[in-house]
Amino acid sequence: MNSLFKALNDETRRKIIELLKERDMNAGEISDQFNISKPSISHHLDILKRADLITSEKKGQFVEYSLNTTILEDLLNWILTLKN
Repeated sequence: MNSLFKALNDETRRKIIELLKERDMNAGEISDQFNISKPSISHHLDILKRADLITSEKKGQFVEYSLNTTILEDLLNWILTLKN
């Protein structure tokens, strides 16, 4: 769970999650939305993947990234248990 909170603790990564909420995207499409280097975007994507917040699938010459809503549902359920 620590990797999940670490991943969510960065504004750029939260913005990437917001983008992927709308549709699946490749790294180039994601990078076009930011004013930072492509290697920095790749680093953020790697952190999100290690936290299981996103998944990736090779499609032709591109890797397409998708939001993994299951991990977010698990997080929300855990947070709700703290309420009692």
